[in-house]
Amino acid sequence: MLKKNRLFTPGPTPLLPQAQLAMASYSAHHRTADFRTLLTRVLADLKEFIGTQNDVLVLTASGTGFMEAAVSNLTSPEDKVLVLTAGKFGERWVSLAKAFGCQVETLTAPYGETFKLDAVRAKLTSDIRCVYLQATESSTGARHDVETIAKFVKTLPDTLLVVDAITGLGTTHLDVDAWGIDIIIGGSQKALMIPPGLAYAAVSDRAWQRMETTKSPRYYFDLRRERKSAAKAETAYTPATAMFAALAAALDYVRQMGDGNLVAGRKALIENAELCAAMTRAGVQALGLKLFAPISPAAALTAVAAPTEADSNEICKRFRDQFGAVVANGQAEMKGQLFRIAHIGYYDYLDTVGVLAALEQVIAEVSGKSVDFGSAVRAAQEVYARNKHASDRK
Repeated sequence: MLKKNRLFTPGPTPLLPQAQLAMASYSAHHRTADFRTLLTRVLADLKEFIGTQNDVLVLTASGTGFMEAAVSNLTSPEDKVLVLTAGKFGERWVSLAKAFGCQVETLTAPYGETFKLDAVRAKLTSDIRCVYLQATESSTGARHDVETIAKFVKTLPDTLLVVDAITGLGTTHLDVDAWGIDIIIGGSQKALMIPPGLAYAAVSDRAWQRMETTKSPRYYFDLRRERKSAAKAETAYTPATAMFAALAAALDYVRQMGDGNLVAGRKALIENAELCAAMTRAGVQALGLKLFAPISPAAALTAVAAPTEADSNEICKRFRDQFGAVVANGQAEMKGQLFRIAHIGYYDYLDTVGVLAALEQVIAEVSGKSVDFGSAVRAAQEVYARNKHASDRK
């Protein structure tokens, strides 16, 4: 059979066609009025997409670039920081903070789980300069309670909260300003449906004040320099100009999802991810498979424990070889133990039903057991029907 290449990974995600066209046709120089107009529009739209009144910056980098900036700009060597880690991306915060000479306190949760809130509260002391965590841990499929953690951090006047929401923005409700998040980070290759290459973030007034006294080295990722350039509708260094055109097209698409209102479009995008995730979880469980993060599952992706009959390497290989579909394996030591199906950005009902139908075929083959074909699809359809009925009644 013909095989179309399809991404079901939590980044990169499927590309928005309008963004591809915008990217392919854009050729303006970055020190021109045309690009300044584009940049001004993108920064304003990103404020609405994130849901903030704080300054927003865009760096030509992967999301990890802004993660590094959130350490180098907010800390000095020997500063004490707290990292909440429950997966590979939480561990990335640990490595970044150590690279800049911070004294790193950690609170860990097992892979697939989230943090006990009493333990978070107990770890928060007045000498902690920054708290770093994920909104959703995409290596395990778990979602963290950012709102409650933010309330705890707010009680410490000299402690900043930094949230990696690279897979969280556009899939999870995050009330950035009301909760008091000082830096929240997103990435272009996630909910905004364009290729990797841009990292964006909202930065609070408290964070800007901290940057005036911190001593860690920084150059390309000096956010103060980038902020001064943004005030003149420019970037400090050469930006990925075509990617900015793609980003503008993607934000326009989200606005259209909200009938011309970008905030409503963001809400619709989040609800889409939540529904696709709920459908997928129901389908997976109908096949007798176990969720890897059952207690606090993310909407960005569904992590599924591999069945005892086969590891996730074989499952991912069969998806690719048989259907041209790419699902994500586990990372590092989780490789072979779980596979991950994403719902970020440009995914819809038919994508969800299709990947579950393929999963039925794959599980039948790798397990050697009889599978009730249609059971996963039916479970997903029932979730969709209930959701539609509830929406129709509103």
